[in-house]
Amino acid sequence: MSKKVQAIYLWWHKPVIDQELLQSLPNLKVIANSGVGMDHLDLKLVASFGVKMANAPNAVSSSTADTGMGLLLASARRLVEGYHIAISAGMEYCEADFLGVEVTGATLGIIGMGNIGYKIALGAKAFEMNILYHNRTRRKEQEEQAVGATYCEKMDSLLQRADFVMVVVSLTPQTHKLIGKREMELMKPTATLINISRGAVIDQEALVTALQTGVIRAAALDVTYPGPLPRDHTLLKLKNVIITPHLGIKTDKATYMITEEAVENILAALNGLPIPSEVLPS
Repeated sequence: MSKKVQAIYLWWHKPVIDQELLQSLPNLKVIANSGVGMDHLDLKLVASFGVKMANAPNAVSSSTADTGMGLLLASARRLVEGYHIAISAGMEYCEADFLGVEVTGATLGIIGMGNIGYKIALGAKAFEMNILYHNRTRRKEQEEQAVGATYCEKMDSLLQRADFVMVVVSLTPQTHKLIGKREMELMKPTATLINISRGAVIDQEALVTALQTGVIRAAALDVTYPGPLPRDHTLLKLKNVIITPHLGIKTDKATYMITEEAVENILAALNGLPIPSEVLPS
């Protein structure tokens, strides 16, 4: 069948795209990814075979933003800990000092204000949060005003001022371990770090130390490195961290929309038309 294959639809990084596979498919024209992140692909290698690439940024933005806000709220109000208390065998009352932190009126710092980051800002506005953001390029003034967001040219300024720091960037060589020991020490000791991008964007060893020593209050992670973590990993034992198994795009509606967007990209490529969500090697 190798000569008949003209398109590949990648679902959850499968199949693995390597040189051997590309060499075996002489008529391959396009690879469509079921998500926005493309760090699992060697873009230059794929392009060297004359194969186009596309992702699905429009389909995943709402569901991923919802996950980010869900993690923020769950961590702030200690919902996972509260659940375990509520169902425990000896539950009679909740301790008076089992306190979370207020979300309404707090400051949210968004690192990465693309489609997903902007939808997070829209949600945060509904909670009357003060919104800071850091991005490679500044948003238009009217877009900032629509969500009440303030641009921070330097990420350090955002880290120092935010009560919640939400990381929403693609994984690239420039963003690998973007948030490390120095960055966490700039954050408030009452701050929460939320990651819905890729696990390797955060230095996990530095995060463990920061959580254990009170450098930051808490973390909420939809992604880890590796994912899943080894069962004896220290992060799995800490009470001030919430970890979910990369739920970002996992809704019934998003799954359907991702497939629709992938098919649209594939059909465009096969018919020689502009690919709506084409990704070019940097």
